[in-house]
Amino acid sequence: MFAALAPGAVWIDMTSNAPAAARKLRERAGAHGVDVLEAPMGGSPDDAEHGRLRLFVGSSAEVLDRCRPLLEAVATPDRIRHMGGPGTGYTTKLLINLLWFGQAAATAEALLLGRRAGIGLAALHDTLADSAAGSDFIRRDLPALFAGDYLRSYGLDRIHDQLEVITGEAQVLGTPHEMADTVLRLHRLALERFGPVDGELLAVALLEEAAGTLLRP
Repeated sequence: MFAALAPGAVWIDMTSNAPAAARKLRERAGAHGVDVLEAPMGGSPDDAEHGRLRLFVGSSAEVLDRCRPLLEAVATPDRIRHMGGPGTGYTTKLLINLLWFGQAAATAEALLLGRRAGIGLAALHDTLADSAAGSDFIRRDLPALFAGDYLRSYGLDRIHDQLEVITGEAQVLGTPHEMADTVLRLHRLALERFGPVDGELLAVALLEEAAGTLLRP
């Protein structure tokens, strides 16, 4: 595909790619004089509809400057984040996913425990949202879960694959990954239970099954 591009062209990859796979892509592109800019997207379908998508860019500053007019057709300038050189954009997106899915699981465990201890979910939600433990997940996404919506906009198999990639990066780079391993294991179990279906919160559904309780106010 790169042979069809003129030397000096830029290949823009907006997928949540694996950094290792992307290195091979850059090598192939470079052999044809083509630059690569990675700009994986962050945000929900609602964010896309309302112009709130974010782009996490990994490239040289020069390549980013050349591509800014095109990227600004997708995201506003303040939502285009230059994370560093090649690989940093992909890694940033995968780290965000790791933390979001980890927060979802940890929050679900806390809510299930709180409910079993006799605390109303609505009161617990409001209190957590306004506490030091508050997060965008608690403030923005819990209402969907409380309504029985497991956010069926993304495949559980793809979620598992991305968690596997970022955990593998931690192993390669020699950083601790005990929490990442736990999040990955939970989503592997969810994938085995539910199959490769859409549902960003199906790991929470697995925890609900284990507790014999649905998180519904």
